[in-house]
Amino acid sequence: MNIRILLLITLLTSFLFANNQKKIIYLTPDISIPFWQIIAKGVKQSSTNLAYDYEVFSADNSSKKELQNTIKAIKAKPAGIVISPTNSSNCVTVLKLIKKANIPVVIADVGTDAGEYLSYISSDNFEGAYKLGKHLTRFMKQKDITDSSVGIIAIPQKRANGKLRTAGFMKALKEDGIKGADMRQQVDFSLKETYLHAKDLLLAYPDMKVIWLQGSDKYKGALKAIKESKREVHLITFDAEPEFLELIPKNTIVVSGMQQPFLIGEKAVITLDKYLSKEDVQKHIELSVLAVTKENIDRKMHLIKRNVLGIIDEAK
Repeated sequence: MNIRILLLITLLTSFLFANNQKKIIYLTPDISIPFWQIIAKGVKQSSTNLAYDYEVFSADNSSKKELQNTIKAIKAKPAGIVISPTNSSNCVTVLKLIKKANIPVVIADVGTDAGEYLSYISSDNFEGAYKLGKHLTRFMKQKDITDSSVGIIAIPQKRANGKLRTAGFMKALKEDGIKGADMRQQVDFSLKETYLHAKDLLLAYPDMKVIWLQGSDKYKGALKAIKESKREVHLITFDAEPEFLELIPKNTIVVSGMQQPFLIGEKAVITLDKYLSKEDVQKHIELSVLAVTKENIDRKMHLIKRNVLGIIDEAK
């Protein structure tokens, strides 16, 4: 065989092999939860567009499994890692392991208490929750229920994003003189847990007229508890499910503060690719949260379908 042809085949084979090793790994807290599924879709979309292979490891809401996944990811020697931590404190250990392996890492949502990372892609949780609270207080004034209280079913307050959501929301309530009833924190994010938290709040606070679910997953548990109470109690959420496109116009859900998880996932991979291409990257990219009500849902539908729900085929 001609030596030049042989050399060309060797170089081409090497290139193809190297390209097969060009992989992004996404470490997610729990792929069964729609929010993380949509971030994963965004990571996959950008990975495909930028010619990276893609793999996702789910921790199933376990800090121990998250560490095991981290070690597995490091052994795979990917071009980069995207992580949505199970909580901000455990993320510190994960980042130390990834740093030792000299792999670039981008944090997608939740945040970390400390540690080194390339970039942090987050939602503006404080401002988003504040806007959500202001929409709620206007609604409560219209309904003449400002003398009642608001209960909170919160994501873990060990998470940086959870603390910010609570702080922004309570600021809005305080400005309009509305009381917070109490808070229950989610642990396993199950339908039963959400139902029991809502039921507990409804029994403990007879004057409560609103429940804020700091996520959106398992919202049916809260609605079930409200229905069983036979009281007029309104539900608001952070994030969104596809069914919200029908529930918000009916006021079954009064207002939802919708993060843009598909966009978070996309930007995480784009940021890694820029770094690998020797371009400068932002240390913190903060995305806006959409406060969606029945009055504005039609105007925001394009953004909701694509960036919030990851429905890219219909988002035209």
